[in-house]
Amino acid sequence: MQALAVLDLSENELVGPIPPILGNLSYTGKLYLHGNNLTGPIPPELGNMSKLSYLQLNDNKLLGTIPAELGKLQQLFELNLANNELEGPIPHEISSCTALNQFNVHGNHLTGSIPLAFRNLQSLTYLNLSSNYFGDRIAIELGRIINLDTLDLSRNNFSGPVPASVGDLEHLLTLNLSDNHLDGSLPAEFGNLRSVQIIDMSYNNLSGSIPAELGQLQNLAALILNNNNLHGKIPDQLTNCFSLATLNFSYNNLSGVIPPMRNFSRFSPDSFIGNPLLCGDWLGSICRPGAAKSRAIFSRTAVVCMTLGFITVLSMVVVAVYKSNQAKQLVMGSSKSGQGPPTLVILHMDMAIHTFDDIMRITENLNEKYIIGYGASSTVYKCVLKNSRPMAIKRIYNRYPDNMREFETELETIGSIKHRNLVSLHGYSLSPHGNLLFYDYMENGSLWDLLHGPAKKVKLDWETRLKIAVGAAQGLAYLHHDCNHRIIHRDVKSSNILLDENFVAHLSDFGIAKSIPAAKTHASTYVLGTIGYIDPEYARTSRLTEKSDVYSFGVVLLELLTGKKAVDKESNLHQLILSKADTNTVMETVDPEVSVTCMDLSHVRKTFQLALLCLKRNPIERPTMHEVARVLVSLLPAPPTKHCSVSKGIDYAKFAVDKGQQQPKLQQQQQPQQQQQHPVQEESNSSDAQWFERFGEVISKNTL
Repeated sequence: MQALAVLDLSENELVGPIPPILGNLSYTGKLYLHGNNLTGPIPPELGNMSKLSYLQLNDNKLLGTIPAELGKLQQLFELNLANNELEGPIPHEISSCTALNQFNVHGNHLTGSIPLAFRNLQSLTYLNLSSNYFGDRIAIELGRIINLDTLDLSRNNFSGPVPASVGDLEHLLTLNLSDNHLDGSLPAEFGNLRSVQIIDMSYNNLSGSIPAELGQLQNLAALILNNNNLHGKIPDQLTNCFSLATLNFSYNNLSGVIPPMRNFSRFSPDSFIGNPLLCGDWLGSICRPGAAKSRAIFSRTAVVCMTLGFITVLSMVVVAVYKSNQAKQLVMGSSKSGQGPPTLVILHMDMAIHTFDDIMRITENLNEKYIIGYGASSTVYKCVLKNSRPMAIKRIYNRYPDNMREFETELETIGSIKHRNLVSLHGYSLSPHGNLLFYDYMENGSLWDLLHGPAKKVKLDWETRLKIAVGAAQGLAYLHHDCNHRIIHRDVKSSNILLDENFVAHLSDFGIAKSIPAAKTHASTYVLGTIGYIDPEYARTSRLTEKSDVYSFGVVLLELLTGKKAVDKESNLHQLILSKADTNTVMETVDPEVSVTCMDLSHVRKTFQLALLCLKRNPIERPTMHEVARVLVSLLPAPPTKHCSVSKGIDYAKFAVDKGQQQPKLQQQQQPQQQQQHPVQEESNSSDAQWFERFGEVISKNTL
């Protein structure tokens, strides 16, 4: 029993205490006891399970305190104690679990404050302390847990101001501080949370105005600020949050006019009620058409509204003129005249007959009706040139220094290289409208759109998905191995893989790419990327190598295989596949469109295995993108060939499962010429047998 790797007794209606003797399972990596009726304290002896990486005791009736001995679990990845009856503080020893990625104590009776030493948990991405009795102030050290993607402190007794350091959590997707006793103003630093999708600050005592900086949050889907003491007007900048689908400003002290532009027209009056001085179209509003109020009151209200509107319009005009002059100075440089349109720099001859004015005329000065996509700092438009060729115009906003660096980085990388699996840059321009980049238009959008979009235009069969994977892998292999300076993309994800009319994959968005000279093994840099795709070793050490892209590509492979998102609410695709591997049910996660169109499911199994090799925790154990591409190509259907031609199979199983060996050299994979004369079926069957036999073993190694 001591060698038991996984002990799963979850959802079995077990009763009684947890036996302390479980602490003797020194080789067990995963202990699942959740969803039972277990009672009594958590045995301190569990701290002796030195190999434990997953401990799930949630949804029981456990009592007492959290044992400090759990801090001895150096390999602990997930600790879930939610929905029990635990009390007392969180022991500061938990901060010694430096590999901890997820910590959930929701729904207990815990008290005290967040241990300051939690700032050392640099691998932590999920922190849920909601529905407890935690108090005191939220420590500024919380902003140092830089890899958090979910922070939920809701329904507690936290008080004092919200630390501005929370704005440093640049990978945050969900921020929920609702139902506490927080006061002070909303930090303007929240505008730095460029990845955030949900902000819930409702049911607090917040005052001050809504920061205009929130208008920078292009990915924000829900902004919930109801039942506070916020005052002032609603910033017009919030209309720039194109992803905003849920808004609740009700029951505050807001005033002025609700912005009538863009996305704000979709929100119902329920989003704004309870603000007596706010002007909008609902029953009881001070300026609602037809409201039963006296003529004198209405006249005063009308004057106030018109005055506010005039001031707002005048301010927008002044700002627009000022920014236009700034942009013109940037474009014209030291030019004395300052006259004439910005210059369009042509990199491909197909744009040679066009001027900047032509582009603006065709797109009606980049009118909204030509928009085909948004990014965190850019908008993409479709433009059909005079020769009927469609182009994609990426408009990078030039309001912030980071955006200028993104523009320059994209020019330096994609502007100097060319490959069939990379987007092709046709030209660029600095203009008052922003910095513009001109690319080939991709008829089938992004891989993310086709796999996860609300309107999936086409169903992707297995062969098409495999070809997309091959194309993306070959594009990355070119960046890593065939450029003068190795180029690390740093943001490989399904939304950055674009597909042309033939579903050929093209890597895009090189705004945060990093070039590394051949003499250097890595680059030390700020951690950038997208949650769900970021290499945890890169996140932990800030050491960037090609293997960071390999990790991200492994996540994309899992998306292609399952049709699931890398991160969906609280679900992480990589962790889901690992948990399925424990019960040998990985194939249950395969997208039905793959199952019905794949003629040989062993290829799907091999691709799962390859993906999990890419996702190895130790970067040294991951394959190179050249090796990944070769494996994927070997899985493609053989094209029609001459009778005597035999395609050479690649025995990747040895590379995949040999323990402690270096990655095999290309020459070691080559077979003697006389062996190639034999049919490959025997070799393929042998390779398949090795893959099937060692499949579970290789997956289990990924959890170490």
